[in-house]
Amino acid sequence: MALNELAQHSSIRILEQSIDGGLKAGEIGVIASPSGIGKTSVLVQLALDKLLQAKKIIHVSFTQHTNYVFVWYEDLFGEFAKRKNFKSTPEMKADLVKNRVLMNFNQDGISKEQILRSLRAMIVEGGFAAEAVIIDGFDFSRTTYDCIASVKAFAKELGLCVWYSCNVKDGEGQHDVSSGMPLLLKTFEDQLDVVITLGAKQDYIELCVTKDRQAAASQHKALRLDPKTMLILEA
Repeated sequence: MALNELAQHSSIRILEQSIDGGLKAGEIGVIASPSGIGKTSVLVQLALDKLLQAKKIIHVSFTQHTNYVFVWYEDLFGEFAKRKNFKSTPEMKADLVKNRVLMNFNQDGISKEQILRSLRAMIVEGGFAAEAVIIDGFDFSRTTYDCIASVKAFAKELGLCVWYSCNVKDGEGQHDVSSGMPLLLKTFEDQLDVVITLGAKQDYIELCVTKDRQAAASQHKALRLDPKTMLILEA
């Protein structure tokens, strides 16, 4: 089985079906939950899915501990391959890694213009034709509407899909009662195309599509995270 064939057996295919074929060029998606629920694991699986299809991705981390990002990729690919009885080789892993770039920023010490210039330099001047940008550890409570709108315009210009993680405080009163949308994201809602929230249940983590383009109704799909492997599974 080749890597692209492995991708066809990924649960990402089911996730894509639940959001009208997946996130498209020029769109922004957000994975939102309290800390420690599984946002990074979902982002990495979205990125791995692109890599398995020989597509390029840029992973932008706003955390100080970047080593854990490499561990996430290694561990989740290993778990997925094991589940599919797939034996990878060093050459296959090298093919994945060559299509991934990790960039690290400190949100306090850099402007949105500097970030977008760095991304443009990598994609345009550097010839790294990324299809997706994964942004993890970004604090939506410390950003502005203009910043997210600028990223949306940038994504449209270069034909990128952009996935963010968003940390939402645990407890009541953090979500819109009618739609389930995290209140932290309400300011930017018209710039966001897809919002998926994660919720911890007794023995699994539930994925819920809170916004799908113009639809803003909470939809519980047949998807969950395995709390042991952190893989997306069909319920």
